[in-house]
Amino acid sequence: SLLVSLSLCVSLSLSVSLCSVAITYPSRLIYYLNEEAESAHHDLDTRARNQAIHLAETSFQLDAFGSTFTLDLTLNNDLLSSDYVEIHYEKDKPVLSKGGEHCYYHGKVRGNEASRVALSTCNGLRPLTPALSVATEIPLNTDTLLCAGDLGRCWDLSMWDLCVCCVLMVFEEMKYLEIMIVSDHNTVSKHRHNSKKHTRNFAKSVVNLVDAIFKEQLNTRVVLVAVEIWTDRDRIPLSVKPLEMLRDFSKYRQQNIRINADAVHLFTNVTFHYGRSSVAYIGGVCLTGRGVGVNEFGSTWTMAASLSQSLAQNLGIQWDPVTRRSTSKAALCYSIHYERVQHPRRFSKCSITDYKNFLLRGGASCLFNRPNKLFEATECGNGYVEVGEECDCGARMECYKDCCKKCSLSNGAHCSDGPCCNSTCLFIPRGYGCRYAVNDCDITETCSGDSGQCPPNLHKQDGYPCLLNQGRCYGGECKTRESQCKYIWGPKAGGSEKHCYEKLNTEGTEKGNCGVDGEKWIPCSKHDVFCGYLLCTNIGRNPRIGTLKGDITPTTFNHQGRLVDCSGGRVLLDDDTDLGYVEDGTPCGPSMMCLDRKCLPISSLNLTACPSGPDGRVCSAHGVCNNEATCTCDSTWAGTDCSMHDPPKEPPVVEDEGPKGPSATNLIIGSIAGAILMAAIVLGGTGWGFKANYVTSVKKRG
Repeated sequence: SLLVSLSLCVSLSLSVSLCSVAITYPSRLIYYLNEEAESAHHDLDTRARNQAIHLAETSFQLDAFGSTFTLDLTLNNDLLSSDYVEIHYEKDKPVLSKGGEHCYYHGKVRGNEASRVALSTCNGLRPLTPALSVATEIPLNTDTLLCAGDLGRCWDLSMWDLCVCCVLMVFEEMKYLEIMIVSDHNTVSKHRHNSKKHTRNFAKSVVNLVDAIFKEQLNTRVVLVAVEIWTDRDRIPLSVKPLEMLRDFSKYRQQNIRINADAVHLFTNVTFHYGRSSVAYIGGVCLTGRGVGVNEFGSTWTMAASLSQSLAQNLGIQWDPVTRRSTSKAALCYSIHYERVQHPRRFSKCSITDYKNFLLRGGASCLFNRPNKLFEATECGNGYVEVGEECDCGARMECYKDCCKKCSLSNGAHCSDGPCCNSTCLFIPRGYGCRYAVNDCDITETCSGDSGQCPPNLHKQDGYPCLLNQGRCYGGECKTRESQCKYIWGPKAGGSEKHCYEKLNTEGTEKGNCGVDGEKWIPCSKHDVFCGYLLCTNIGRNPRIGTLKGDITPTTFNHQGRLVDCSGGRVLLDDDTDLGYVEDGTPCGPSMMCLDRKCLPISSLNLTACPSGPDGRVCSAHGVCNNEATCTCDSTWAGTDCSMHDPPKEPPVVEDEGPKGPSATNLIIGSIAGAILMAAIVLGGTGWGFKANYVTSVKKRG
């Protein structure tokens, strides 16, 4: 039998949490012939009899702290994509293989609906690290984390006009973050016998934990599309400076990785300086050059915390500083093992608000494209329509049960779920909105009339005018100096007058410049003044996001009899991005936009042109050119160039007609899990990437 160390964290009140340790011998529950009740069995192997695959469902029993915990588990069929590949190197050449062992489970503690469990059984529950951790939490009626400011409001003023329903639709729609994990050469040596198999299984275990966190709290599934192992040598220079390694890994991804992924993260055995255990580009998801992160190697539990934070940063979620939240009303119990990372339980309200705002700005369009199928064999009830199935409701509440029976559509039914399927199991007619535009650069997706699902999430092609020609679309966001000032300094701030830029940015001083070369400020040319140092009005002492580097540069002077405010500041994100300069994509003149602090013609983007109609106008002036260089037509027009007049038909009148979207749940998470093979999900917040000292007592988040 297996001897395992357990730790238990219980929230007793709004301000007290206790931690303790116990030893247990886990067992698997099985049914014997002619017996109705389950019995404990010492064999922990979950492989199906005479098969290479693992059981779809299983249960384990743990006796500890005077109680018996029963874990009811289901194989996490959402973990691996259908295109999942494994890559390693032999004699400097990549070797690719499809598939891999899948033994990763999600589940609950029996009798506790609010609990969450994530574990793996690839080696029969033989942990690669000596600790198995159990955490149970008594649900509280009071929110445990608060943050300053109006949480229901988008800080970017360009978003304020959005209706609440648009915010809810975007956040509550299930999203899919497809990631690739890369392990450096020294990380392989940390695993048993330098095994490629153990290195891959470790990565899957970590992602399995992260998926459970993101699924419950962010309505986002984390899907593993590839694992790459540097078996022969490291492919980039390794550095104890995390930002240097992040930049080098970004270059490696752009030049060498051809796998289609929303984000690629490196696991490295380097011990970083500056108290960091992970770093990633803020809001970099969906972008090849910025959808990356690097994470310091540790136990499964530690790595899940680190990867969760770095992925959260890719999703636009900031580190949770004290200035963004009030005193916590519930204590947080951290791991009592020798860990280098803190383990908060959940995302704060501030973090979730960051994510919602990031979605509303259009920064995560790739997350709305649902994977077509799973890596695993067809399984009715997993929520994915696979080969041989017509429908699959799974456990989703938005699915119309009467439309789908045993993964087959009922007689006369066209669909069973989705924003374009009504309660009578019929497609909603073409042209009716199923995903509304969240900003001036987004595109409202409409039902196609032949599917229950909403089409992929698209946005306008870069360069489109927005906000009444005050801004330009870039990456799905409407870029203006005004909105950038408000985003950094808060809703009372605004963009400075043009005279500020023309006067200060040509001087090449701390108060106005186009960058720095060593210790020397670079003056802007007259042509580039609107792409240099960001100048704002009515800014406060501290930025709303990021960290102020140096001092604010308050500058006022008289211009045409008026006092003009031209203030700024260098504001750095965790990934070293400087928000103190005008963003790429911001307009700087007629048909001009800023790119790398230069004012260039929009034509320099070298974008693929969309189809033109018989009159020579793009999309026949009856639609917009999207980021895939195809036309998204207005509701009454069709065709590749939107030249065919084709009004949609009126929808049938039914009692429950509208698109039925997914419902969000906000559960307080208690969990049981073990390091690598069984790890507790007591993670949350966005401060996970920063190291903590060895913790032996209860700590409260301040």
